[in-house]
Amino acid sequence: MIYTPLTNKALRLAYNAHAGQLDQSGQPYVFHPYHLAEQMTDEISVCVALLHDVAEDTAVTLEELEREFPREVTEALRLLTHTPGSDYFTYVRAIAQNPVARAVKLADLAHNSDETRFAGCTGVAEEQLARWRKKYAEAKKILEECGG
Repeated sequence: MIYTPLTNKALRLAYNAHAGQLDQSGQPYVFHPYHLAEQMTDEISVCVALLHDVAEDTAVTLEELEREFPREVTEALRLLTHTPGSDYFTYVRAIAQNPVARAVKLADLAHNSDETRFAGCTGVAEEQLARWRKKYAEAKKILEECGG
């Protein structure tokens, strides 16, 4: 991971925003954005990876993030924040047009598709895993085909 004043700010914000949240495997949720951030190669992408689920899954709003982070970060975050009720694949197609959002979403899909994360867990049904496999494979295909 790249450590700068901006990425350290994003680290702290993600940690605090996701405090107490657990992922589907029962692990602290914040491990997920940290995992994605470790794969990014520049300051903006690291920030976006760390913050990619903050506006969607916590009380922190995009407007609050816009006051704290540069436009390059918040434009990608706006694309990565899936609005409830909107078509998932339309959302993915929009992400494909932004290189930073696209890179983060591809890393997100890869991590979400890693079923070894559920080793020893009994709370995820095979039917749910099958739905995720199909959804994530289609999203990855869209990003790979539409990305510039």
